[in-house]
Amino acid sequence: MRRIYADYNATTPLDPQVFDAMLPYLREHFGNASSVHVFGREARAAVDEARVGIAKLLGANEGEVVFTGGGTEADNNAIFGVARAQRKKGRHIITSSIEHHAVLHACQYLEKTGECDVTYLPVNRDCLVDPSDLRKAIRKDTVLVSVMSANNETGTIQPVKELAMMCREHGVAFHTDAVQSFSKVPVNVNDWGVDLLSIAAHKFYGPKGVGALYIRRGTKMDPLLFGGSHENDRRAGTEDVAAIVGLAKAAELATAKMGEEQGRLFGLTEKLGEEITGRITGAHRNGHATQRIGNTINFSFEGCEEEGLLLGLDLEGVAVSSGSACAVGSLEPSHVLKAMGLSHELSRAAVRFSFGTGNTTGDIEEIVEALTRVVGRLRQFAHP
Repeated sequence: MRRIYADYNATTPLDPQVFDAMLPYLREHFGNASSVHVFGREARAAVDEARVGIAKLLGANEGEVVFTGGGTEADNNAIFGVARAQRKKGRHIITSSIEHHAVLHACQYLEKTGECDVTYLPVNRDCLVDPSDLRKAIRKDTVLVSVMSANNETGTIQPVKELAMMCREHGVAFHTDAVQSFSKVPVNVNDWGVDLLSIAAHKFYGPKGVGALYIRRGTKMDPLLFGGSHENDRRAGTEDVAAIVGLAKAAELATAKMGEEQGRLFGLTEKLGEEITGRITGAHRNGHATQRIGNTINFSFEGCEEEGLLLGLDLEGVAVSSGSACAVGSLEPSHVLKAMGLSHELSRAAVRFSFGTGNTTGDIEEIVEALTRVVGRLRQFAHP
């Protein structure tokens, strides 16, 4: 059976060129980047070069880039770092109701411990935050706003530039989780006006377990980790040199072909959407139709449940994902789709298709045929 991978938002395969760039730092150049001898200096040079490369791609200064253990750590560092460093100024944080759990759970923790008050901005049926809601929510004691640039489930792109400008007017730090948008849309921290921005390598054909956090010069931050003066006292821990080199190489390669590749992927997802709506009744598209990252499209199917959809498609040779978080022995409806106003039933009947370099037009017909069979079986089983 030919297998089709359509879950690139979850993770991407390692680009062979990235692997080749990493390999010397897994073998001969194995030094600790903090050591003063030649082995350490070789490692330090690689880290410094990677930092310069990432900063250039973000439109930042190299001193504003901190390497992390991934997107979750970068998000946590932004939330906890600003909240705790500016506790004397205020204890109010604003985020959106559709954030990745790396942001939501961090905010909820600060709320639970009494360290911060948190306001959760709503979204409309297209999964968009209304900037006027942010303007109403900002208070004198607001110290941080965190709104993602592109939603991982629906692909909807948020009005980050407008939101960041509003925060700047009020002297409030603005963070955006750009884990899904970096390498899919042009990202420039000065054009966007953001103070903090998170990325993760494995979303753009780099290694897992490495990411970066942009921190605008002058932004007050407490470190999340302690135990050393690494990353200019902002992130303790011996740098994973090979992974950092891989992050920089993957970012370079992905951004270089971004325009052409994302246009191709937008065409694939649009074709898939047309086929689904034309051939499967009771299919509902979730998220903004055009204001989205090009590789992502999300549908709910009446009379189905996502567990059956995902397992059924997997048995048909199609690997996809849903918007749900899996708990022990249970599946909860997507918090994103619920925030968009979908019913409980449709929130539990969603499939996210996210394409990448390995997908072609030939995949579309096979996916739709497999999906038609799976949906048909599930509806027949539910209503024999």
